[in-house]
Amino acid sequence: MQAFGNVATAPERKVGKVSGKGYYEFRMCESQRGKDDAPTWYTVRIMKDEDPSLTKGDFVKVTGKLKADFYLSREGKPTGTLLIIAFEATKVVKQLAVAEAEESTSA
Repeated sequence: MQAFGNVATAPERKVGKVSGKGYYEFRMCESQRGKDDAPTWYTVRIMKDEDPSLTKGDFVKVTGKLKADFYLSREGKPTGTLLIIAFEATKVVKQLAVAEAEESTSA
């Protein structure tokens, strides 16, 4: 699956309990154009131990496998999240920003 949205939390490096391998995880908000009263929230887990160079607020394209992740909350209640096991999470640069950057370098 592919999802486009904004990085809502700074990517954090974590280590798998079983595998011992490092990965990065962050929250992402996907919404439709215009006002969206019910955006979709995902937890994105990038299964590479290299810094994705993303910051909060970046607009990103995430490609991976969608899973429903169920667990018990701190209060002991069952809850869950949509989890994307990602093999790609890249920042999307809007065309206007690219054109402005090219203009400023040629001036």
